[in-house]
Amino acid sequence: MITTADSAAFEIRTAAVSDIPALRDVIEQSVRHLQKHDYSPEQIEGALGHALGLDTQLIEDGTYFAAHPANDRNRIAGCGGWSYRKTLFGSDGGPNREQALLAPETDAAKIRAIFVRPEWARRGLGTLLLKHCEDAAQRAGFRRLEMGSTLTGVPLYKLKGYRELEPVDIPLPNGAVLPIVRMSKTL
Repeated sequence: MITTADSAAFEIRTAAVSDIPALRDVIEQSVRHLQKHDYSPEQIEGALGHALGLDTQLIEDGTYFAAHPANDRNRIAGCGGWSYRKTLFGSDGGPNREQALLAPETDAAKIRAIFVRPEWARRGLGTLLLKHCEDAAQRAGFRRLEMGSTLTGVPLYKLKGYRELEPVDIPLPNGAVLPIVRMSKTL
């Protein structure tokens, strides 16, 4: 799929296992640089690879995507996905993992792990990834969406029609706590 964000053409494709190192790098750079105004260094260190990170189950399920400039397939500028499983957020080593499948008729699909490289931030790429994920979940039969948003993401998601449900404090392995916000949207 070729689409544009701030005059740049991007292709959004299904992420592959071979993308895992690049995806982890995008996530780490995004968290370290774009979330530093909302979270302390201790929170960021404790969250990376735990509450904030790559869930490879999404790659196995074919519901995680990589966005790259149309002319450079190997340069991943952003990533994000959705899930038909109960896990709301987190990486492979994250908390509260629930692999049970969701029912599209009654459950909300989960929007998961949308991250953009700092040099591509605030230019529409996160919005493109979000829309791609929402459309894919809707094609799978889901009519409601839910996410665990970082504080950094809340303004964008509110702008895109999500409503705040409740704050959630995530205990981190290093003793810090990461506040996130559970949000939802009806399609």
